[in-house]
Amino acid sequence: MKLRNNIFTALLLTIGFVLHQITPGILGGMKFDFLLAFVFISLLLNSNFHNAILTGLLGGLLSAMTTSFPGGQIPNIIDKLFTCLILFVVIKNIPHKKINSFVVALIGGLGTFISGTVFLLSALLITGLPVPMGVLMVSVVLPTILVNGIGTVFVYSIVKRALKMSGVSIDQL
Repeated sequence: MKLRNNIFTALLLTIGFVLHQITPGILGGMKFDFLLAFVFISLLLNSNFHNAILTGLLGGLLSAMTTSFPGGQIPNIIDKLFTCLILFVVIKNIPHKKINSFVVALIGGLGTFISGTVFLLSALLITGLPVPMGVLMVSVVLPTILVNGIGTVFVYSIVKRALKMSGVSIDQL
């Protein structure tokens, strides 16, 4: 994998990390995971297996460092790795020319659903949940699916425009 790809992934995740850091915890210590949108964009722009693993590990570690969920460090790493691997397969099966705003929103929503579900299940098994899983799914995961679906489209278009203006082709990444 090219160093340029790794740096690009790290920059995207750093931006997501800052947004994740400043997001306050809500019900049961859960937060909206805005880092996910940047994870999805990294996978969309650089869809190879090595980047999926790198993005999952880095995204999981960064989320673990900023989690407000009691004992949420390990579940964050598990959910990001699992989500990146599933989305890698999904994105690889989409023709590159078919990726439009609707597809990006679907990937953002699907990835958020996978991530939230895996996080809650792994947290339930490892540390337990402060409130019932259904309450957390409805009050945190479902609104985050909507926010991340829209946010991923918004950020994806900004990143693509910035790459185009800087003269960097997505194929060069």
